[in-house]
Amino acid sequence: MQVKTQTVILIVDDNKDILFHLKFLLEENNYVVKTAVNGKDALKLLSEIISPPDLIISDIMMPGMNGYDFFAAISNTPLWNRIPFLFLTAKSTPLDIRLGKMLGVDDYITKPFKKEDLIASISGKIARNNKSNLIDKEIKQLLSSLNIQMQSPILDKGQQFLCLLIVYWNDITGPTVKEAYPPEKNLPIAINTIGKQLFHAATSIYGHEKITKSQGILLNIENINNKGYLFFDSFPDENERFGEKQYMLSVITPNLTYFNSLKIREILKDISEKVKMNQEWVLKEYWEKILEILSVNSVLLQT
Repeated sequence: MQVKTQTVILIVDDNKDILFHLKFLLEENNYVVKTAVNGKDALKLLSEIISPPDLIISDIMMPGMNGYDFFAAISNTPLWNRIPFLFLTAKSTPLDIRLGKMLGVDDYITKPFKKEDLIASISGKIARNNKSNLIDKEIKQLLSSLNIQMQSPILDKGQQFLCLLIVYWNDITGPTVKEAYPPEKNLPIAINTIGKQLFHAATSIYGHEKITKSQGILLNIENINNKGYLFFDSFPDENERFGEKQYMLSVITPNLTYFNSLKIREILKDISEKVKMNQEWVLKEYWEKILEILSVNSVLLQT
């Protein structure tokens, strides 16, 4: 099997001058660049290459298949739906930008752009994705050593498996699951063990001093055939070794795309603010909000 050793970026734009300019700019920064003139050509290219690109940059207004339709196709394909996706476009009205954000696009850069801003956005997203891949490997090794397996879910007919949990770091005992919904007795996995191992895997890559700056991590938990999204945060606590109480909010479910994770992140941020302000909140209510994101096909992606 061929191993990809360089970072590959796919650019999709019907303007040949822009394609040439972006290709030259990115190759100057040591990226391998592939190009397509519309979404349909890009999908064909993706189906023919061995490894998916590390990032996609797409225009919106293109003939054949526009950027919105291309984005929808990417987000609904498991092989590609974890690829960071940026819109680079002249459509810069507040309505256009709001639409891109509602769709779940990772970033929305308007033309003309500063090359420094574009390179910074690209490098940041690729670095975050690379760390997620490292954590994927770490959690696979940890769970393999414990022989964790997915059992048949205890769910009502038609219900989707989804678990939302919060894990606190303890200087003596390590990570501890504080709360999970649904309760572990109704779950097909040992969520207390999974939660602890997810926290351990992430801190082994980021380190405790940077874990709360990770901005969310999307994982492929192969051992249990599920996806995971981790969100770390903290609040000041002078009694803790790191001067703060660190915690992790996590979502585990079979069908979690990169784009859904961006919407879920906003829900987890809301929970986190309540945790830091010591306000009351109900885990089940947020679980229901996340379930709605995962269950409802957005009308925007179909138009």
